[in-house]
Amino acid sequence: MTDTDGQKERQRRLAAWQRSGRVLARASVEATIGERLTALAAGAGAVHDMDDWTDVYGDGVVGEVERRVAELLGMEAAAFFPTGTMAQQVALRCWAGRTGNTTVALHPLSHPEVHERGALGAVSGLRTVHPTSEPRLPTADEIRDFPEPFGTLMLELPLRDAGFVLPEWEALKDVVAAARERDAVVHLDGARLWECGPHFGRELSEIAGLADSVYVSFYKSLGGLSGAVLAGPDALVEEARTWRHRYGGQVFQQYPAALSALLGLERELPRLPAYVAHAQVVAGALAEGFAQSAVPWFRVHPEPPHTHQFQVWLPYGPDVLNEASVRQSEETGVTLFRRWFSGPSTPPGVSFTEVTVAAEGLEWTASDVRDAVAEFVKRLV
Repeated sequence: MTDTDGQKERQRRLAAWQRSGRVLARASVEATIGERLTALAAGAGAVHDMDDWTDVYGDGVVGEVERRVAELLGMEAAAFFPTGTMAQQVALRCWAGRTGNTTVALHPLSHPEVHERGALGAVSGLRTVHPTSEPRLPTADEIRDFPEPFGTLMLELPLRDAGFVLPEWEALKDVVAAARERDAVVHLDGARLWECGPHFGRELSEIAGLADSVYVSFYKSLGGLSGAVLAGPDALVEEARTWRHRYGGQVFQQYPAALSALLGLERELPRLPAYVAHAQVVAGALAEGFAQSAVPWFRVHPEPPHTHQFQVWLPYGPDVLNEASVRQSEETGVTLFRRWFSGPSTPPGVSFTEVTVAAEGLEWTASDVRDAVAEFVKRLV
């Protein structure tokens, strides 16, 4: 497929999703520039004084985001970053300097290993090791028995590319304790930490409190424009601000991203438990719908979901599944699935899609989901 063909397919998908009257979640990419800016201007006054001056190099509304997140996570301080990739680069580099060990233990499906083009080694001079290759976070025994030292253990909560999976609370505490026994620090990749509370049955501050530092994102679950925060001890965050400048992250003005982050914290964060609960209804109905269909095999993973996001696996190529998905959107005005992929977490000949349940999905009953599955399968087999 040429670049032009790929762009046409993208535009086709976006148009179909935007015109759909029923979706499980609205993605920010479906809105035009004008729509996003209009919505931000309309809502920002509810979370910040619009007569305030714009920020300059991290003060003003950016500082307010930092203070709010530090309080939510129970951390001493927080620093705003333009991207989560940069925030984690800086966090892990700072911890390597403090521990004297440049080795980071993490999962091979974690974001730095899959989605950052080897940046930890290429940019920060860090080395990564994998206590487990199973599609889950490591166990306490795997941490204790790992045959070489490491300075930092990074845990991605949830582990997205394994299916947005989480451990049980006691197991997570045991893993952290095992790392401490080895004199390692613990950093949380919390890009999607916001929605982990229901699974663990704990407040965000208690979850974050297990770790020495944590990164959170604003554009994923909270619907922000962009941006991330690194939170931790005062001394670490102060050093992180220095490295943020060195990495090119000392941005002149960031008030649109900061305002959208505050809106997400105010509006979306309180709704996430309802999304998580309804994702279990949707996942169960998807499994029922596929079990009654003509598809030879399927998997809903994990079942039940640990957060408001999960995977669906089917034994077809991505191109076939993508075409069926977009046709369903175009022909029925219902978007059940978006994009399908083959990847390291699925066997050969199997593709997966990620399902997100947000505000729009709360309107779907189990029957609605089963009916949508039937319409999807008509276009597939």
